[in-house]
Amino acid sequence: MSIVEVIDLYKEYPLGDHTVEVLHGVDVTIEQGEYVSIMGPSGSGKSTFLNILGCLDQPTQGKYYLGGTDVSTLDDNDLSDIRRERIGFIFQSFNLLPELTVVENIQVPLFYQGTPEEEASERAADLAGIVGLGHRTDHRSNELSGGERQRVAIARAMVNDPLVILADEPTGNLDSKSGQEILRLLDDLKEQKKTIIMVTHDEEIGRRTERTIRFKDGKVLTGPRMPAKSL
Repeated sequence: MSIVEVIDLYKEYPLGDHTVEVLHGVDVTIEQGEYVSIMGPSGSGKSTFLNILGCLDQPTQGKYYLGGTDVSTLDDNDLSDIRRERIGFIFQSFNLLPELTVVENIQVPLFYQGTPEEEASERAADLAGIVGLGHRTDHRSNELSGGERQRVAIARAMVNDPLVILADEPTGNLDSKSGQEILRLLDDLKEQKKTIIMVTHDEEIGRRTERTIRFKDGKVLTGPRMPAKSL
């Protein structure tokens, strides 16, 4: 089953009297349970592509189907619903709320879904334990290390059982030891048949995934499908 299907996708931005074309005729299909890396040089279009996949931006032209739903023409309210219900985000900068505890940060998506507080707290606490933070549930984000903050972000991304997890340079702000711990957590999610799409500039990290989609000048470079390298 295809979780992500992108067909002839274009994205343009106005720049003064001119238009800058960032994506040019992109076609991508990602199946359920795939672990995919998105790679390419700065300005290649990979971040714009991830923003469109995350319903944070819309294409100028083309179609984007998420779980069979055409989301490429939805209005802002409907896109907000899609983000809340179908997508889990993991950001390089964590994007945690500093005034909230670990459990409270994890359950934020459930608050917006209207999940009863007791149920949301229990689910968030369970996920905190799964990512190795069961002993830190009452700590606020400024009391955590970078690796611990990213663990919170991963748990938050999972709490709404999303169709797809989007990770934008998830180890970019971490030391090598913490980065490896986060990558192992993502490997565990892959074993659970979660669909993960990760932007990275690191070739070694890219080799951990089942497939790498490479961007250059707003286009996807075609090539053979390569198996993940065992690290």
